[in-house]
Amino acid sequence: MIKKINDIKINYQQFGTGKDLVFLHGWGQNIEMMLPLANRFKDKYRITILDFPGFGHSEEPTTAYTIYDYSNLLEILLTSLGVKNPTLIGHSFGGRVAICYSAKYSVEKLILFGSPCIRKEIKSKKTDLYKAMKKLPGLKKISEVAKNYLGSTDYKNASPIMREILVKVVNQDLSNDAKKIKVPTLLIWGTNDEAAPIEDARELEKLLQDGALIELEGYTHYAYLEAIDQVTNILNSFLE
Repeated sequence: MIKKINDIKINYQQFGTGKDLVFLHGWGQNIEMMLPLANRFKDKYRITILDFPGFGHSEEPTTAYTIYDYSNLLEILLTSLGVKNPTLIGHSFGGRVAICYSAKYSVEKLILFGSPCIRKEIKSKKTDLYKAMKKLPGLKKISEVAKNYLGSTDYKNASPIMREILVKVVNQDLSNDAKKIKVPTLLIWGTNDEAAPIEDARELEKLLQDGALIELEGYTHYAYLEAIDQVTNILNSFLE
């Protein structure tokens, strides 16, 4: 489905019934990357997933967005869809947007995968993601989509506007935003995450007013997919 927000066409999906869960993908990814996990909650919750501007089937911003611009656009989209006080579930870049959003707008809970407050660089983790998804039953088709999509959105192949956005995103310090978050926040992190080292997660946990960190031993930046059964069980407990 397409909705125009701030003169940008945004691709999104919404399905299921119940309390609202909003899934936010990482940099260079799209809706497909969050669907394997989101689909596990569609019988109990209303699911909303979007392609951020500049990714998937959403249009690029016409100006160089900051992380706060993405957060504000998300609020406009969710309001237009009747989503109130959602639980946000964000991976990497999507988690950073979720941190900004939760510091300013009303949310019930917050769940972050590999989303540090300070991102000094984004490393290409295409190989880790591809290998992780090929191991999961029923995800081989999605893994091929991921391989092709991620490969086309590296910095060197990004448009000038998305390159400018990337620089802004990775250099934005979100520590003060994290300190403002009052709702229960769950951090789920792979101990072998190279893009967002586990030390960053421990630092983030200390900044949160009501945060808890679960370390998944041996998993990478894509722990939420690599350990999807374990993560599903953890989220079920946290959400209830």
